[in-house]
Amino acid sequence: MLLTAFSGFVSLLYLAMLLLAVVALVMAAFAREDAYRAADKQNKMFWLILLGVTVVVNLVVPFLFLQIAGLIATIVFLVDVRPALRQVSGGGGGGRRGSSSDGPYGPYNGGR
Repeated sequence: MLLTAFSGFVSLLYLAMLLLAVVALVMAAFAREDAYRAADKQNKMFWLILLGVTVVVNLVVPFLFLQIAGLIATIVFLVDVRPALRQVSGGGGGGRRGSSSDGPYGPYNGGR
C-alpha cells in the first residue's frame, strides 16, 4: 500500500515537471526576439530548443537525472530570464502602471 502511494506521488511529480516545462516553453515562444538581446540573455532559439528538449524528455525518457536537469533549466528560465524579459518589454509586475504621484490607494490629486 505504501508503495502504491509513493508511485502515485512520483507520477504527480512527473506531471508537475511536465506542466511547468510546457508553461515555460509557451512563455519563451511568446516573448519577442529583441527582448532576449536587450535583457542580455541567451537568444530565443536557445531557450526554445532547451525547453523543447525538456518537454520531450519529460514525455519520452524515463530517466530521472535528465528530467531533473530539464527542471533546473525550466526554473532558471522562470526565475531569471522571464522577469528580465518582462522588465525589458515594459510588462511590469502588478498589472497597472501608475505615475510617480500615485499612493497606495490611488492617484494623489492634491486634495481637489
